[in-house]
Amino acid sequence: MSPVTAFLTDSTICIGCKACEVACKEWNGIKADGLEFSGFSYDNTGAVGHSTWRHVKFVEQGPVIGLGGNALEFPAWGFSSDVCKHCEVAGCLEACPTGSIVRTEFGGVYIQPDVCNGCAYCVVACPFGVVERNQSDGRAFKCTFCYDRQKVGLTPACATACPTESIKFGEISELRETAQARVEALHERGVEDARIYDPRDSSVGGTHSIFILRGDPRTYNLPPQPRVPGEYMSAGWTSAAIAAGAMLAGALIAFLGDSRR
Repeated sequence: MSPVTAFLTDSTICIGCKACEVACKEWNGIKADGLEFSGFSYDNTGAVGHSTWRHVKFVEQGPVIGLGGNALEFPAWGFSSDVCKHCEVAGCLEACPTGSIVRTEFGGVYIQPDVCNGCAYCVVACPFGVVERNQSDGRAFKCTFCYDRQKVGLTPACATACPTESIKFGEISELRETAQARVEALHERGVEDARIYDPRDSSVGGTHSIFILRGDPRTYNLPPQPRVPGEYMSAGWTSAAIAAGAMLAGALIAFLGDSRR
């Protein structure tokens, strides 16, 4: 039986080198992008998308106290390598009408490009804004969790290339323990705003991309309570049933009233 795997991205030791971005593109044969100046420091790729499966965020914070902080009168720069979250309850998988999106034996969410019909339901269903259509061919793309490498016992390219081991890869339960130990160690060293981002109490049911962050996750473009569209189906069907019942009652009243005349 294959192990259920995950990424653990520790933003407190990310140096923003973008080695993960380059390794991802090289291994997967993804075209270059982010070559135009955005004005946001060196963060020219902007966000994950159809041609950027790993994206190093440049996050200006501050002033902050503790590891990685500057003098209190100056802001500090933080970095974090973003990627598809491979949600336990994946909105993209639920929304796909063709069966293009599947759950692999390693726990990742994989889009089969030869089955994708370009409907973009997965794009609007992703609570993290990860999935994107390639406008040149219409199909949707995102991180594959290096499924081809995992099948032959290799570590994903991004984790292999990371020089500081900011990106760790392994069995998900072990990484959750590693994350907890790391945050506790940071707290002991005075980094009191360190936290784990793994929204298991939300409708996504946890992710296979766990993050160690400092401060508010929204600073890293991570929603505190991500929601999959299926969460709203119960309320939607209830409203539809009430509306249908009201219409039926109205029709019966009109019919009975007309028959008495």
